[in-house]
Amino acid sequence: MSTFPSASINIRPAHYGDLETIERLQRDGQLNDFALPDHADFDRADDLFGLTKLTSWLPIPWQHMFRLHVAEQNGQVVGFIKVAPINSSHSTWQIERIATVASASMQKVGTQLIRCCLDSCWEARTWVAEADVNEKDAIALYRQNGFQPLAQLTEWEISAELLTELAQNQAALPNLMSVNNADASLLYQLDTASMPPQIRQVYDLGPNDFRQNLVEGLLDYAQQMLNTATEIKAYVYEPQRKAAIGYFLLQPGQANGNNGHKCQLTVHPAHTWLYPELITKVAQILTQQKIADSEEAIGLLVSSADYQPEREAYLEQVKAKPVRYSLMMARSVWHKVRETRSALDSFQLSQMLSGLQPNQKPVPGRIDMMPPNPPEDLG
Repeated sequence: MSTFPSASINIRPAHYGDLETIERLQRDGQLNDFALPDHADFDRADDLFGLTKLTSWLPIPWQHMFRLHVAEQNGQVVGFIKVAPINSSHSTWQIERIATVASASMQKVGTQLIRCCLDSCWEARTWVAEADVNEKDAIALYRQNGFQPLAQLTEWEISAELLTELAQNQAALPNLMSVNNADASLLYQLDTASMPPQIRQVYDLGPNDFRQNLVEGLLDYAQQMLNTATEIKAYVYEPQRKAAIGYFLLQPGQANGNNGHKCQLTVHPAHTWLYPELITKVAQILTQQKIADSEEAIGLLVSSADYQPEREAYLEQVKAKPVRYSLMMARSVWHKVRETRSALDSFQLSQMLSGLQPNQKPVPGRIDMMPPNPPEDLG
């Protein structure tokens, strides 16, 4: 196998020409690629470059939706990394994709790409990465750069036949309500209660993360205008406690595409009985959509973590099939604050005390060596 000559590797932000090169390398199968399931296929160069230009014209909070860096050696692109924040405060960032060419060292190039992101994203305090349990090289790369295992995730597939069967049940959800920005605090409280403290600290989510911002609203409106599938969000409200106890986010897929339906579930630990009800409701929505659109039936993907035993037990009960096991890893970053030299440090002491210098040479006076008279005895 041919290897690149020993030369320094330059890490820099991606240019438009780099995007075309990466797209060509992926098309030719020359990349050792580790990516999240939603980012396994590289976006078309024109679309990704257009998105980058669009975000640069937006206000500052939306200018850093993602960052793409490339590794260059001897004038050739030998790797790239794509990262993005996962909360509105940009305190936690996620490595969405990292790849190197087959003839380059994954450990060497990948480490420099990760280190560049750790050093350049000053607002990030925590980094998250996800790797398939079978990708030993990716796990070794992340562990080499300080990432530690946080949780094990399982992706389950509910077949189209099973969805049709589940849709025949009756979902007991009398207080199922649609989601809007006014419900952000309720969803934030539900998300906080559903995660262990360590996971909650890593994600560092706030109420603003459950509100739809301007960019997301424009994208949803564009999808509706193009008659493409839009996300469906709903939550279960408990009037007695005035709290949300269950939530689902459904991303419908397309029969002619490679991805199936995807569903994100959040259930309060004290109300795990909602798992069958929410899955039944999702199955009914997908079944009605299939009938209305006359599309071929496709399956549903639901993820679960090892700290959610009730969810995994229910999915096993309905005979859902586990299709992917992944490991979520995280590490913290503390940036050293460079001390700036004060402007007063450049002044000499004589310059600072110039106002205290005498105007003329002092004249010595008489010094009385006799002690003062002792005070008279008052007694």
